[in-house]
Amino acid sequence: MRIPSWIRQHLAAVRALLVLTVVLGVAYPLAVWGVAQVPGLRSHAQGSLVSADGRTAGSSLIGQSYTDKLGNPIKKYFQSRPSAAGDGYDPTATSASNLGPEDIVDTLPDPKLVAADKTDENAKTSLLTTVCTRSKAVGELEGVDGSRPFCAKDSGVGAVLAVFGDRDRRGGVPHPTRVVSVNEEEGVVRAPFVASYDGVKVELAKYGEDYSKGLIVPVKGDAPNKPAVPADAVTASGSGLDPHISPAYAKIQVKRVAEARHADVAAVRKVLDEHTGGRDLGFMGEPRVNVLELNLALDRKFPVQ
Repeated sequence: MRIPSWIRQHLAAVRALLVLTVVLGVAYPLAVWGVAQVPGLRSHAQGSLVSADGRTAGSSLIGQSYTDKLGNPIKKYFQSRPSAAGDGYDPTATSASNLGPEDIVDTLPDPKLVAADKTDENAKTSLLTTVCTRSKAVGELEGVDGSRPFCAKDSGVGAVLAVFGDRDRRGGVPHPTRVVSVNEEEGVVRAPFVASYDGVKVELAKYGEDYSKGLIVPVKGDAPNKPAVPADAVTASGSGLDPHISPAYAKIQVKRVAEARHADVAAVRKVLDEHTGGRDLGFMGEPRVNVLELNLALDRKFPVQ
């Protein structure tokens, strides 16, 4: 008796379902689990959890914040790299800001809301201003020069002008008629970061005005080409979960941490050196410092309430 084709098709589908279930639903997960138990990989498979005083302090693979309830840095701890994952280092929301180097113009907030200490949900901070603001804050916290190119030194925002006037063949404005500091808002700051541009007085931006027809000109300023505040102190990683910072960022934090722990600067620097890892296999990547492991080591050696 010949089996109808539609039954044969259903039987083939059932067989494929059973085979794929066994291979992909049982054999493959068991194989992955088995490999994860290999010495050297087991700790990573278990989350690389780090314990201190009988409790789990975190994971050596995922960064975390060392701030108080108001979001201010806790001075006795080395600070981590900024994070764009959720509210910060959220493994369920791992992400980057997806902003590029051309994101330099802010969407300014309503000054009335700013005066009332409220948040304008329509406002948007550019990547440049975010970097500038972070650099200024880190500089003030660590007692170093927080200035960097294309940042307004006093206001801590992106130093960007909108230049109006007739364009030449190359798109430039040889004879400006109006110049506006687009990231510095009237009523929020007292004066623009530069008084004039090509002989034209620079204005502060006004809320609601459109400056898109002007030529956008970032101004480098007189900040050093190599800022004292390293790049990883002001930019988030691609995952937002990076548990490491550069030795350069760690070094500018040594003095603050030592003072907060009433410890000798040289002693804290020695602990830092002990927790500075080299390049993978001696040539891949860069030297790095695991912030969690460093802070736990300091808690053991220089405990402070």
